[in-house]
Amino acid sequence: MPTISKFCGMIIRMYFLDTKHHNEPHIHVQHQEKHSVILIPSGRLIDGKLETKRLGQLQKWIKLHEQELMKNWTHAVKGEQIFPIAPL
Repeated sequence: MPTISKFCGMIIRMYFLDTKHHNEPHIHVQHQEKHSVILIPSGRLIDGKLETKRLGQLQKWIKLHEQELMKNWTHAVKGEQIFPIAPL
């Protein structure tokens, strides 16, 4: 599972071929010992837990990089290479 960005203590990843459990475009976030799944482009938390402050930072980042995230999602579901995205 490639890391696409790191900021504010969060590691943001996107799995390859990841449509079995969450069909909608999403990212996986690790912050400290917690894991969560966030939808793109809404920034809605659909699995796990994330502090309100961190979720807000992540939602801001998603809005800034929505096109890049969606391009990465398209590549990832095909099993193709995805690319790093600048941090917040």
